[in-house]
This record gives sequence, C-alpha cells and structure tokens, in this order.
Amino acid sequence: MADTTVQPASADTGPKLVWTEAELLTDHDFAAPHEVSVGGKTIRLHGGLLANGNYQPPRALKREQAFDAWEQALAERGGQPHDASADLLAGLRLPTAEQQRVLLRNDLGQSFWNTLTIIGKIEARGRLLADLVVPDLQPGIVEDISEMAIGHLGKGLLLAHGLDEGGEPDKGIGGHDEMWFAARDLAFDANAFPDVEPEDNIGRPDAGERYLPEIDATVEGLFSFLANLLIIEFRAELGFAETQEVLRTGDLFADRRAEAELAAELIERIRIDEEIHVRSLKLYLGELRNITLKTNDGGTVPGAELIDRFWDGLVRWATVEQPALAAEAFREVLYERIDAHPEAGRVRQEFDAAA
Repeated sequence: MADTTVQPASADTGPKLVWTEAELLTDHDFAAPHEVSVGGKTIRLHGGLLANGNYQPPRALKREQAFDAWEQALAERGGQPHDASADLLAGLRLPTAEQQRVLLRNDLGQSFWNTLTIIGKIEARGRLLADLVVPDLQPGIVEDISEMAIGHLGKGLLLAHGLDEGGEPDKGIGGHDEMWFAARDLAFDANAFPDVEPEDNIGRPDAGERYLPEIDATVEGLFSFLANLLIIEFRAELGFAETQEVLRTGDLFADRRAEAELAAELIERIRIDEEIHVRSLKLYLGELRNITLKTNDGGTVPGAELIDRFWDGLVRWATVEQPALAAEAFREVLYERIDAHPEAGRVRQEFDAAA
C-alpha cells in the first residue's frame, strides 16, 4: 500500500506558490472606474479601465500571477490543466442565433429578453461562491496541497469568483449579474416583458447520487461542484458569443443601434472575466487529476482515475442527454409564441429553416 502521509512543502526558490486572500483579491491600478449609463442612470460595475482605455477584470493583478505559478508547478510535476474546452458543447442548441434573429425581425423579442434576464439571475446566484465554506481537502489527499491552487480554494479563490459573478451590492458595485441586466436594458426597455426566473438547478441533477463511492463524500462533492461549474462556464461561453452576434446584427434594434453595440461590448467584458474562471477551473481539475486520493478502505487511488470517470459521465449528460431534453421543451414554448403572431405560418417556416 502506498505511503499516505502528507509530504511537507519544500523550501521554494522558484515561483511564489503560497498566496494570501488579500493578494488574490488585489485589483490593478485603474485609470477610471467601470461605469455604464442606462436610461439616464449611471451604474457602477466591477473592474475598471486602464490608461489605454482597455477594460481590466477585477481582482486579477495577483490572481493571474498565482495561476501562472501554479500551472508551472503542475507542469513540473508532470501534470497539466484539465484538457477540455467549450467545443464539447457545440452541438444541439435552441434557439440558434439565426432563429433569434427571425424572432426579433418579427417583433417576437420575448425569447431574447428572457435569455438576457435569466443569464443575469444565474450570474447573481454565482455569488454563493463568495460565501461557500470549502471543506478541508488535505485529510483525503496524500500530497501536500498547501502550494497548489486547490489549497487556496477557501483562501480567496472561490471568494473572488463569487464576487465576479454577483458583485458587491453593499458597496454599490455590480458584477456579471448587473452587467447582463444593463445589456438587456440597453437593447430593450427594462420592463419590456414579464419577469422570468431560471430553472432551480442548471447543473446535472445528481440528487445525492454517489459516482465516486470509494472516497470521502465531502471530497467527491467538491469534485462534482467544480466539474459542473466548468460545464456551466463552457455552456455560457457559447451562449454569450451567440448573444453578441445577435446584438451586433445591423438590421436589429434599429432605433437603439448604439445601445445594442454597447450591450455587446459589456458582454465582451464579461467574457474576458470568464476566461479567468475557465482557466482556474481547468487548473483545479488538473491538479486533482495529478494527486493521490485516500480511499475509505485505507488505500489510495490516482486522482486521474476518479476525475476522468466523473468527467466522462458529466460530459455525456451535458452533450447527449440534457441538450435534447432542453431543446424539446423550449421548442414548444417558442412555437406557442410564434402561433400568436398574425403570420404564424410564415414565421414558423422561417424559424424552422434557421435551425
């Protein structure tokens, strides 16, 4: 049986691998605040503008330096960040960007308005990461994780991620939630359609099912949480890109073209922020693949064996099972809206042709 004692961290003469929470939350020296005017009201958003006018994500000055160091250390241990990309989810989607255009050209904007609203509310939920109590992983792992990113999840990393998503309302600073609502209100009126709520659960509905029963349930729970979060980020990346395409379509939002372009730019800034999130999640999963886990029966198991098993099942759900179910349900909703149009037959034909 392999030695299950924690190995002490060696004296480090290379990249800095231990970071404080304060460091991981450090901002750049912004030349100007990140603000947007919507309906005559100025909204303060996170991040800021550099001297050259470029947008800079919040809490990134030290966080990205830390990721550089942890990625280098992982490579030196023979590992790499988790090998996955948003291309995994590039299959069935409904509606497509072209179908959204068909709806908007026929004054059926509720679907697009709902999309912007729902994404904003899902982003607001992401703030729970800032308050998440991260379990101590070290007792279930052979190697010392104090110099790894996974050893800093509860020391600023998930806090930063959560603040990115849901902002700092107590300081009057909006995160991705307010950025999405601002994008919606630039393209439409804020109350253009009835309010709408997202589904209660947008990850795989595990319902407490154990996929990795040989390890502690708390450790498996964190595996599941991080892997599901990465899938959600991948799905978001594809949806965000399509939303920008729609907003930048020249013949749409004709009386609000400048506002629609600014909305697309806000989403671009969100995507810049999300690159940090995807990078971090791939790093966490890559580190977990590279370590050795203690099993409930006193043995050990390579992290890669468990991560790969869990990931493969999650990807099947996200690429085969969930898209077909979601598309079928949403198609009926869209057809109902189209059927209320005076030229429902023509619109439905154009909608189906744009699939």
